[in-house]
Amino acid sequence: MILLRHGQSQFNLHHHATGVDPGIVDAPLTPLGHEQAEAASRALAGEGLRRILCSPLTRALQTAAPVAARLDLPILVTPAVRERRGASCDIGTCRTDLARAWPDLDLSHMDEVWWREADDEEDHEPDHLFAARTAAFGAGMAEDPDWAHTLVVCHWGFIMAVTGCSLANGEWVRCRMDEAGRLVAVDR
Repeated sequence: MILLRHGQSQFNLHHHATGVDPGIVDAPLTPLGHEQAEAASRALAGEGLRRILCSPLTRALQTAAPVAARLDLPILVTPAVRERRGASCDIGTCRTDLARAWPDLDLSHMDEVWWREADDEEDHEPDHLFAARTAAFGAGMAEDPDWAHTLVVCHWGFIMAVTGCSLANGEWVRCRMDEAGRLVAVDR
């Protein structure tokens, strides 16, 4: 399995410069982010990937698009791999509007508001819900016979939770499954 962090977003650009949340909901990629996505599509072309799982956040979808086009694979939108909600950029776009923006994607399995847990009244996703979500993803992948040929286009917090790796925008890490069925980073 390969985990790919999305390219630079408008949020990343402004937050890295100021340290302040710029209030950009569901932040799109910057021109550099689009270049990073194209570079990832070239780098991943020979990796034997058979499917792409992708967060429904716009920056991830925009990163997955050139990879999917180059590899002639569909994008399987997977809310479980979204970022942990902790900043404005982690507030998503409702399913109806995503469907208008991405008409070729199947979003029928998603709730209209998919980025917020039903019992979450806080601004941030609680630790226990995030831990349960990342653990469920890992457990599901451990049971999936095609996990080794999967690209997951996701986010810094998700990758950190699953592997312990901190990736820059556009970087990726190859993972293996350990004896306990947990994803372990192999190389970057």
